[in-house]
Amino acid sequence: MFQLHLGSTPNQLTQKDFKRLGEKSDGYSGSDIAIVVRDALMQPIRKVQMATHFKVVVAPNRNDPKTTKQYLTPCSPGDQGAMEKNWMDVDGDALMEPALTYQDFLASLAKNRPTVNQADLDMHVKFTEEFGQEG
Repeated sequence: MFQLHLGSTPNQLTQKDFKRLGEKSDGYSGSDIAIVVRDALMQPIRKVQMATHFKVVVAPNRNDPKTTKQYLTPCSPGDQGAMEKNWMDVDGDALMEPALTYQDFLASLAKNRPTVNQADLDMHVKFTEEFGQEG
Protein backbone atom coordinates (compact mmCIF):
# COMPACT_ATOMS: atom_id res chain seq x y z
CA MET A 1 0.00 0.00 0.00
CA PHE A 2 2.81 2.43 0.81
CA GLN A 3 4.49 1.81 -2.54
CA LEU A 4 1.17 2.11 -4.36
CA HIS A 5 0.37 5.49 -2.81
CA LEU A 6 3.95 6.71 -3.26
CA GLY A 7 3.89 5.93 -6.97
CA SER A 8 6.92 7.19 -8.90
CA THR A 9 7.94 9.78 -6.29
CA PRO A 10 11.72 9.60 -5.79
CA ASN A 11 12.68 8.20 -2.40
CA GLN A 12 15.41 6.36 -0.52
CA LEU A 13 13.26 3.49 0.77
CA THR A 14 14.22 -0.13 0.21
CA GLN A 15 11.93 -3.14 -0.07
CA LYS A 16 12.91 -3.96 3.52
CA ASP A 17 11.76 -0.47 4.58
CA PHE A 18 8.38 -0.95 2.90
CA LYS A 19 7.98 -4.31 4.63
CA ARG A 20 8.79 -2.75 8.01
CA LEU A 21 6.27 0.04 7.34
CA GLY A 22 3.65 -2.61 6.63
CA GLU A 23 4.42 -4.26 9.95
CA LYS A 24 4.27 -0.94 11.81
CA SER A 25 0.92 -0.03 10.25
CA ASP A 26 -1.09 -3.01 11.44
CA GLY A 27 -4.68 -1.84 11.85
CA TYR A 28 -4.37 1.03 9.38
CA SER A 29 -6.91 1.14 6.57
CA GLY A 30 -5.96 1.89 2.98
CA SER A 31 -7.25 5.41 3.53
CA ASP A 32 -5.15 5.75 6.70
CA ILE A 33 -2.03 4.71 4.77
CA ALA A 34 -2.82 7.21 2.00
CA ILE A 35 -2.91 9.95 4.67
CA VAL A 36 0.41 8.75 6.14
CA VAL A 37 2.02 8.81 2.69
CA ARG A 38 0.70 12.33 1.93
CA ASP A 39 2.06 13.52 5.27
CA ALA A 40 5.43 11.81 4.68
CA LEU A 41 5.67 13.54 1.29
CA MET A 42 5.46 16.85 3.14
CA GLN A 43 8.33 16.03 5.53
CA PRO A 44 11.12 17.20 3.15
CA ILE A 45 9.23 20.46 2.60
CA ARG A 46 8.91 20.94 6.35
CA LYS A 47 12.66 20.35 6.71
CA VAL A 48 13.29 23.13 4.19
CA GLN A 49 10.87 25.50 5.90
CA MET A 50 12.28 24.83 9.38
CA ALA A 51 15.95 24.94 8.36
CA THR A 52 18.21 27.58 9.81
CA HIS A 53 21.28 26.46 7.84
CA PHE A 54 21.98 25.27 4.31
CA LYS A 55 25.05 23.81 2.63
CA VAL A 56 26.19 23.40 -0.95
CA VAL A 57 25.76 19.98 -2.56
CA VAL A 58 26.60 18.89 -6.08
CA ALA A 59 23.88 16.92 -7.85
CA PRO A 60 22.69 16.16 -11.38
CA ASN A 61 21.42 19.29 -13.05
CA ARG A 62 17.60 19.23 -13.20
CA ASN A 63 17.68 20.83 -16.64
CA ASP A 64 20.48 18.65 -18.04
CA PRO A 65 21.00 15.41 -16.05
CA LYS A 66 24.22 14.72 -17.97
CA THR A 67 25.83 17.62 -16.10
CA THR A 68 26.05 18.54 -12.42
CA LYS A 69 25.12 21.71 -10.61
CA GLN A 70 25.61 23.17 -7.15
CA TYR A 71 22.46 23.35 -5.04
CA LEU A 72 21.70 24.39 -1.48
CA THR A 73 20.13 21.84 0.86
CA PRO A 74 19.08 22.08 4.53
CA CYS A 75 21.65 20.92 7.03
CA SER A 76 22.59 20.97 10.69
CA PRO A 77 24.34 24.11 11.96
CA GLY A 78 27.37 21.92 12.76
CA ASP A 79 27.72 20.50 9.23
CA GLN A 80 30.86 21.43 7.34
CA GLY A 81 30.06 24.34 5.02
CA ALA A 82 26.80 25.21 6.85
CA MET A 83 25.59 28.73 6.05
CA GLU A 84 23.03 30.46 8.21
CA LYS A 85 19.99 31.04 5.98
CA ASN A 86 16.29 30.37 5.95
CA TRP A 87 14.36 28.99 3.00
CA MET A 88 13.27 32.48 1.93
CA ASP A 89 16.95 33.36 1.37
CA VAL A 90 17.43 30.50 -1.11
CA ASP A 91 16.52 30.92 -4.77
CA GLY A 92 14.02 28.23 -5.83
CA ASP A 93 16.24 27.07 -8.71
CA ALA A 94 19.16 26.61 -6.30
CA LEU A 95 17.22 24.57 -3.73
CA MET A 96 17.69 20.81 -3.41
CA GLU A 97 15.08 19.53 -0.99
CA PRO A 98 16.04 16.53 1.12
CA ALA A 99 15.21 13.07 -0.17
CA LEU A 100 12.16 11.23 1.17
CA THR A 101 13.35 8.68 3.74
CA TYR A 102 12.12 5.86 5.95
CA GLN A 103 12.41 8.24 8.92
CA ASP A 104 9.90 10.58 7.23
CA PHE A 105 7.39 7.73 7.17
CA LEU A 106 8.06 6.84 10.81
CA ALA A 107 7.39 10.47 11.79
CA SER A 108 4.14 10.40 9.83
CA LEU A 109 3.05 7.10 11.37
CA ALA A 110 3.66 8.57 14.82
CA LYS A 111 1.41 11.55 14.01
CA ASN A 112 -1.34 9.73 12.10
CA ARG A 113 -2.97 6.94 14.04
CA PRO A 114 -5.36 4.38 12.50
CA THR A 115 -8.98 5.50 12.26
CA VAL A 116 -10.34 2.00 12.90
CA ASN A 117 -9.53 0.22 16.14
CA GLN A 118 -10.10 -3.35 17.30
CA ALA A 119 -13.32 -2.42 19.13
CA ASP A 120 -14.75 -1.06 15.85
CA LEU A 121 -13.81 -4.29 14.06
CA ASP A 122 -15.32 -6.44 16.82
CA MET A 123 -18.56 -4.42 16.63
CA HIS A 124 -18.67 -4.91 12.86
CA VAL A 125 -18.21 -8.68 13.21
CA LYS A 126 -20.94 -8.83 15.86
CA PHE A 127 -23.31 -6.79 13.67
CA THR A 128 -22.62 -9.06 10.71
CA GLU A 129 -23.27 -12.15 12.84
CA GLU A 130 -26.56 -10.75 14.09
CA PHE A 131 -27.93 -9.06 10.98
CA GLY A 132 -25.78 -10.20 8.07
CA GLN A 133 -26.89 -12.75 5.53
CA GLU A 134 -25.94 -16.35 6.02
CA GLY A 135 -23.95 -17.96 3.21
